[in-house]
This record gives sequence, structure tokens and C-alpha cells, in this order.
Amino acid sequence: MSSTIQFKIKRFNELSLQELYNLLQLRSEVFVVEQNCVYQDIDGKDSKAIHVLGFYNDEIVAYTRIFDKGYYFDEASIGRVVVSPKFRDKKWGFQVMEVSISAVKEYFEETKITISAQQYLTKFYQSLGFVQTSEMYLEDDIPHIQMKRG
Repeated sequence: MSSTIQFKIKRFNELSLQELYNLLQLRSEVFVVEQNCVYQDIDGKDSKAIHVLGFYNDEIVAYTRIFDKGYYFDEASIGRVVVSPKFRDKKWGFQVMEVSISAVKEYFEETKITISAQQYLTKFYQSLGFVQTSEMYLEDDIPHIQMKRG
């Protein structure tokens, strides 16, 4: 049984149906159920994203989606950052973000990245080189801040 996470980076049309189902299930488990937040996670934007999938023993346990500049912000962006609750002790959030930052550079040739971060994760994102660039605002009734890197 491996104890390391393996990453795959895929465009929407490269995702298998099982991968799509599993990543949506993980996002729903965390963003809707765990955070008790009723919102439309399936927002019609996944088809425009590059998907960063972290696998542990064939299970998607970490995920982000990335977008080119001009889609969400003037800069490229990383969103839907999620790690399965049962694996948060592994610190895979750092790894999925590092892979995502590299993917932004590889796929979009961009080093400037803007994110809409849940405020309680400020220190986590700062440790990855992001700087707060806005006051707190509510997104789906959860305190967020805008942060930039690069």
C-alpha cells in the first residue's frame, strides 16, 4: 500500500466518467456537506478548467481546478482546492497547490495567480507565496479574501 499521492493533470474532455464523478463527489463532500453550505458547485465552468487530481490508492483525495487569465480574474486562477477530510493529516494540500501552481505555468505560461481564498486558510496560502489583496468578503456566506502570487 503506497503512502504517496500521485497527480494527474487533465483537461475536461480527458477526464473519465469515473474521475468526473469522484471529483464532484469529493467537492460535494467538503464544500456542501462538511462546510454546511448550500451552493451550486456544478457551475458550468468545469469544461473550461484544467483539473489537477491527486490519487492515493486509486482514490481522488486532493483536487483543484485551474483557469487561464481573464476567465475569473485578470491573472490565472486556482480554485476548488480540496483535500479529503480523512487524509488532511498528510499535508497533501501543499502538494496539490504546488502541482497546481506548476500547472498554471505549464499550461498557460503564467506565473501571476489570483485566488479567492477562504479567510481561515490565509496562513496556508501565505506559506505558498500568496499575499492578501482584498478585505474580507462573503462568498456563499463564508468569509473569503482575494490573494495574489507572482
